[in-house]
Amino acid sequence: MKKILLITGDFAEDYETMVPYQMLLMVGHEVHAVCPGKKKGDSVKTAIHDFEGDQTYSEKQGHHFQLSYTFDEVKPENYDGLVVVGGRAPEYLRLNSKVLDIVRYFFDKDLPVAAICHGIQILTTAGVVSGRTLTAYPAVGPEVTLAGGTYKEVPPTESVVDGNLVTSPAWPGHPGFIKAFLDLLGTKISL
Repeated sequence: MKKILLITGDFAEDYETMVPYQMLLMVGHEVHAVCPGKKKGDSVKTAIHDFEGDQTYSEKQGHHFQLSYTFDEVKPENYDGLVVVGGRAPEYLRLNSKVLDIVRYFFDKDLPVAAICHGIQILTTAGVVSGRTLTAYPAVGPEVTLAGGTYKEVPPTESVVDGNLVTSPAWPGHPGFIKAFLDLLGTKISL
């Protein structure tokens, strides 16, 4: 069993929070879902982003997602992998210096990191994408380039792996995204 840290926040994308959390629990990993300024048992409000033929995604109210751990108690050295969710939350989470330090720790130690959609904004702000190839929601692509990374445009159902990092543009990529993260963790599933 591995111990995984999942960083989320208010108005994170619903599926990008709930699905990785539940799938990682399903395969037997311990997952600490955290948000700065909140404690175990507190909730974050999520948002559902959908693709309905508009020029960008639509946004609707999601669920109240209960956090499983207290952010202030996080010690990155206690974790085997990191999940950074997307949605609106990364806009403000990337302003938190402890969030950035946590992200840098996982990259410095070459530990598995999964980031999806707008979650890549946290990686660009942390300064960890230089020299890497990754994907993100297309509107985040210019940030990847400005941060020294190579933005790879892929369909939303796909993911990109570069070393210890797996990224995907959006929740339709969950099957490949989560499989790649499990592979990076060394998780074996027997059927």
